[in-house]
Amino acid sequence: MNKAIRKFLKEEDGITALEYGLLAALVAVVLLAVVGSDSSSGLGLILKNLFNKVATSAGVGTAT
Repeated sequence: MNKAIRKFLKEEDGITALEYGLLAALVAVVLLAVVGSDSSSGLGLILKNLFNKVATSAGVGTAT
């Protein structure tokens, strides 16, 4: 019984998919927090302003 428990605790084959799923969810949450759900705050606002400057200097117009 003790040997079976030690073998179970050492087994790491099936956990990698779960770890990758949790990592992907964490990255998605961080990106959403940094960029924001819209372009009115955070990095989204900075990128919107940058693209508007580029578009204006190229004579294209502005992003909405």
